[in-house]
Amino acid sequence: MAPTKDEVMAALARVAVPGGGHLAQSGLVQALAVAEGTVRFVLEASSVEQARDLEPVRAAAERAVRAIPGVTGVSIVVTAHGPSAPSRPAAPPQAPSLTIGRHPTPQAGPQSVSGVDRILAVGSGKGGVGKSTVSANLAVALAREGRRVGLLDADIYGPSQPRMMGVSRRPSSPDGKTIEPLHAHGVTMMSIGLMVDPDKAIVWRGPMLMGALQQLLTQVNWGQLDVLIVDLPPGTGDVQLTLCQRTHLTGAIVVSTPQDVALIDARKAIDMFRTLKTPILGLIENMSTFVCPNCGHESHVFGHGGVEAEARKDGIPFLGRLPIDLQTRISGDEGVPVAAGEGEMAEAWRGIARRLVAGGMA
Repeated sequence: MAPTKDEVMAALARVAVPGGGHLAQSGLVQALAVAEGTVRFVLEASSVEQARDLEPVRAAAERAVRAIPGVTGVSIVVTAHGPSAPSRPAAPPQAPSLTIGRHPTPQAGPQSVSGVDRILAVGSGKGGVGKSTVSANLAVALAREGRRVGLLDADIYGPSQPRMMGVSRRPSSPDGKTIEPLHAHGVTMMSIGLMVDPDKAIVWRGPMLMGALQQLLTQVNWGQLDVLIVDLPPGTGDVQLTLCQRTHLTGAIVVSTPQDVALIDARKAIDMFRTLKTPILGLIENMSTFVCPNCGHESHVFGHGGVEAEARKDGIPFLGRLPIDLQTRISGDEGVPVAAGEGEMAEAWRGIARRLVAGGMA
């Protein structure tokens, strides 16, 4: 009989952690997934030092989980959310010693990203439809399904993933060539917003954007990933063109509200991906409905069902609809995507993630 998540957490409740208490209640366990007898999760430490001290806990947790009837495999990864503790007074944070934003280097046709099995672009025809929210929550939901996930914030002019994923530390570049990404909620992530002054506008022409995207794809040490989610800027501009022409993409997901005005621009995004020979893996309808928390009345603020109808008309998979949800907004502002928790919205994200996994797309 296949093990359940409750059985895994019960086993982890018997594993002590430094400082008292047990692993199940420590908050260290992230992205727990059980599939076909294999248990995967992340122990997310607050610093490199804590991660180092957690190795005996990881070993004890592996023994405890392997003892559960039906478990055929265990994968436990220890990651550090925060920076190492300094051995001397910390110097002011410094930017990596490499320049981001330059003219792209020549390359012969589309290339793969080292160590990355699949690359999914998340795009939209216009801004304000929740594309970045979809990217962050989809990345976390896939990680909770046991996938090794990366998240690249390619919205160069308006990077929002650092806030949504709750990271602010500048990434390091030990050799001035390779960028070490950050980790949050079981996801490996990188954004240009982590490498520039957050209060300064990025005023670049097209070639600088193209070069920056090329660097973020090829100079970041992504490690081994099952899937890399790329959060594109809205519209059909230079970044989209560069990504589709210079990278082997698995496909694209288009996000839209059901509003007719939004669908006009979503169709342009769909046409762009088709013109660039990029498979469209599915459409997501965001802000589909609003349920009043006081009286329970359901309102269709932006219309309803338009994206699903568009998907049927174009023969594109419809991946799901998501409501206007207060907790989703609060969670994004607080740096903990709603998909990282429990509840109705987290389950909605898991449903979309499972459809992608089941279809071999993630």
